[in-house]
Amino acid sequence: MHQPVRRLVQLYAGLLLYAFSMALLVRSGLGVMPWDVLHQGLARQLDWSLGVVTIVVGALVLLAWFPLRERPGLGTVSNVVVIGVALDAVLAVLPEPSSLGVRVALVPLGVGLNAVATAAYVGVHLGPGPRDGLMTGLVRRTGRSVRLVRTTIEVVVVAAGWLLGGTLGMATVLYALAIGPLVHVLLPRLSVRPPAPVS
Repeated sequence: MHQPVRRLVQLYAGLLLYAFSMALLVRSGLGVMPWDVLHQGLARQLDWSLGVVTIVVGALVLLAWFPLRERPGLGTVSNVVVIGVALDAVLAVLPEPSSLGVRVALVPLGVGLNAVATAAYVGVHLGPGPRDGLMTGLVRRTGRSVRLVRTTIEVVVVAAGWLLGGTLGMATVLYALAIGPLVHVLLPRLSVRPPAPVS
């Protein structure tokens, strides 16, 4: 497969898989990813679908890039739209399991697939997701460490989401602990660098 085609296929496959992994955690009922705690809380307060809230929050976060002087790419815009649309589509057909065993099993499955999805769409270097760009922009502008900035952002969104009625649970904690190491291992295997410009 030619590299430009592979990059596009991997980008959109990664975004679709990301939405699927989000839906698995939602259906587990045992907690969701940190940003999804906020998305869930807003969805419940506004009576909107989770996918629509995800799109709106992503677009608002993208607006915050301008004062931070971050540059969006195709992957950034696609992240905002594709994940939200796909999430609602998956949730429409994915039933909520009644068995606790199945719900517990969905947690590591969702976290693992999310790590693969993250490495896949980040690895094509077509622009970070809006939330990742917010983090990197704040790191550059404040001079603080990635760990401090990311932790601060996620603590704020989780706390706000929980107060609004979002689901905070074991999946949230497992995701926070596992996603960094998993993506660290997977990213080199799924990285597709753009061709070097001809001088």
